[in-house]
Amino acid sequence: MKDNKCKRILALIGVVLLVGMYLLTLVFAFVDPTEGKNWLKASIVCTIFVPVFIYACIMLARYLKK
Repeated sequence: MKDNKCKRILALIGVVLLVGMYLLTLVFAFVDPTEGKNWLKASIVCTIFVPVFIYACIMLARYLKK
């Protein structure tokens, strides 16, 4: 039960981070259109790295638990 709750919390944190990141990308693209491409590139990279980092944290916690 505790492991499942931890996974849900980490998943929720990941969703909040990704949604917030894309909203900020949209806002900053309207504020400074010249930097919009850079913000989009950063968002795409984080779309890959945030879930991988969360998965690594879950795997590390599972490994340390044993």
